[in-house]
Amino acid sequence: MSKHLEREMSRMEETILRECALVEKNLSLALQSVIERDGDLARQVIDADEAIDKIEVETEEECLKIMALHQPVAVDLRMLIACLKMNNDLERIGDLAVNIAQSAVYLAKHKPYPQEFDFSDMGNTVIQMLKDCVDALVNMDVDLAAKVCNQDDSVDKKNKETYKRVRAQIKDGYENVNQLIHLLSISRHLERIADHTTNMSEDVIYMIKGEIIRHNVADHLEDD
Repeated sequence: MSKHLEREMSRMEETILRECALVEKNLSLALQSVIERDGDLARQVIDADEAIDKIEVETEEECLKIMALHQPVAVDLRMLIACLKMNNDLERIGDLAVNIAQSAVYLAKHKPYPQEFDFSDMGNTVIQMLKDCVDALVNMDVDLAAKVCNQDDSVDKKNKETYKRVRAQIKDGYENVNQLIHLLSISRHLERIADHTTNMSEDVIYMIKGEIIRHNVADHLEDD
């Protein structure tokens, strides 16, 4: 790798890690705004999304510029491809955090929802998945990336449990159906964030091993 390409790659990596940090912070604040019923905090999340959109464009432009000017191969090319895909997932996670915050604004204006709708556990699992994904990227850690992928099922299970509780509340005649819809939306958004984080972790594995492991993470890791 030429020194010029090495500098460009390092700058690109720094940019996407800054994006990871911004997305992780906004997701954490969005979850906090739901749990604490804090409309003002939720609005901060919504306002902060513009910075994420800006850095997403910056990351894509840097990746494409490196491809055009240096025509990288092997691991460098895999890294650029993975970063382009992860960049898109990060932007979507940012959008989903905004959706969660918008529901938090609505919920903050109404009386507390039933106690069983507590998103702390599900939200913390999703946030930890994102943190571990970033650590896997920084440390080029295949095992940690695979661990993130394997946590997705637990989030799916929690989302299904929320759906069942919402359905039960509707059957019992809970008066504020709109509130239930927002609660179900929050759960669904968290589940989608877990999916995007899983995609990113699969891209980390691709970056390191050069293998596309969608649908069978464990099988590919057993070959090591």
